[in-house]
Amino acid sequence: MRIVVAADPWAVELKDAVKAHLIELGHEVMDLGGDAACQVNYYDGAAAAARLIQSGEAERGVLFCGTGMGMAIVANKFKGVYAGVIESPLTARLCRAVNNANVLTMGALLLTPFVALQAVDEWLNTAHTQGLEVHKDFLCGALKAIEQIESQAIGG
Repeated sequence: MRIVVAADPWAVELKDAVKAHLIELGHEVMDLGGDAACQVNYYDGAAAAARLIQSGEAERGVLFCGTGMGMAIVANKFKGVYAGVIESPLTARLCRAVNNANVLTMGALLLTPFVALQAVDEWLNTAHTQGLEVHKDFLCGALKAIEQIESQAIGG
């Protein structure tokens, strides 16, 4: 799977740990920067990653900043990009199972690399509605409703 990653200066170490893990799992990782040589503002990194997902050049994204919230706010401005801020492996699994999130955002001020790797694994290994099959009709309908809302949004 092609996965894009980006980090602001707060979260470079966490991004690098997750990136190495993704590569070890056999994923193709597109790194948009965020290191000592290349400082990336959260709003620029999130927008660049979202564009790659929108275009189909990347299938998913993992974005990092201090809290994960700034990256999620920006990424969610792009039609077809569904970013979830997570703080645990459980929230990572649920953002896929419930919301079919194609972007995971996390905060380096909140997560250790150990927990972040567990969360990424949960997110990668969970399908939409997995474990929530009794609610499948509702969850699939919710995604269709969100797509409809996107198409009606100003600028959408």
